[in-house]
Amino acid sequence: MLEPSQASSKSSDSKNNHIRCPVSSINKNSGDLSPKKLDSFDQNLQGLSNKREISSIPKANGKEGEYWIYPSERMFFQAMRRKNWNPRINEMQFIVPIHNAVNEQVWREILSWEKGWGSEMCGGPKLVEFEGKSSKMSPKARWLKYLGYKPPFDRHDWKIDRCGKEVTYIIDFYSGKKEGDLLSFYLDVRPKLSINGAWMRLIRVFEDFFQKKKDL
Repeated sequence: MLEPSQASSKSSDSKNNHIRCPVSSINKNSGDLSPKKLDSFDQNLQGLSNKREISSIPKANGKEGEYWIYPSERMFFQAMRRKNWNPRINEMQFIVPIHNAVNEQVWREILSWEKGWGSEMCGGPKLVEFEGKSSKMSPKARWLKYLGYKPPFDRHDWKIDRCGKEVTYIIDFYSGKKEGDLLSFYLDVRPKLSINGAWMRLIRVFEDFFQKKKDL
């Protein structure tokens, strides 16, 4: 059964309420998006902040204590426009915080999965790179769609560093019910299906089963 985590935020009136990430990928070689590169795309934007928020997500292959940085309103707007998503300047103040909050929730879910798998020995897991794969449905999402569930509106693959070992997590993003001004997102976060990933998933099933029996 699908039991994803939920993240809710205030919505704007945008028809792009699903808040798909306009950044296709960031890797260990390219690092954070360069404000200089994106600002050269249009110097005449008004009302968009250049302020960037530092995430709680540690950066692999970086200096000790270095964290990933989210794009500013201006950078996010320009990335959306490059993909022809018809963004509106006055909506960035809503969309960017939602985008950041959803990514923070994803990281909390990854930290939950990583507990007990050794990353505590080297200061915890760190994000190496992520890749947007909205056009490539995961096997689980395809199966759920076959069973009658709505397909996810976006998919990311996040690669993390676990003390020198790279582990990939798949994140499917589902839209939830809108309640008033609240826009809900359901996140299905799990390790990619591999030998290690299958073992992690199996152990999680047993842990959840015995926890439920304990709570009865």
